Amino acid sequence: MSVLEENIKRINNKLQQLLKQYQLSQKENERKANEINALKEAKENQSKRIEELQQQVLILKSAAGEIKEADKKEFEKYINQYLKEIDKCIGLLSE
Repeated sequence: MSVLEENIKRINNKLQQLLKQYQLSQKENERKANEINALKEAKENQSKRIEELQQQVLILKSAAGEIKEADKKEFEKYINQYLKEIDKCIGLLSE
């Protein structure tokens, strides 16, 4: 084999290796992107659950009569949000 053919063969082999590495990197990136999306979704679900639990704590404190002024204001904020949502729903139903 001539030197030129050997060089071409060597370059071809290196290109094949690079293509395999690229494909592996692509698969790894896709896997990590999927993992990131799953973690974001889990975080969002946990945040919602935390908010729900905080609301339940405020409700329980209010029912027990052990609510502090700061908690009372936050509780009133949640109630006002619910009332606004109820008003929107009533408005949509009456259309």
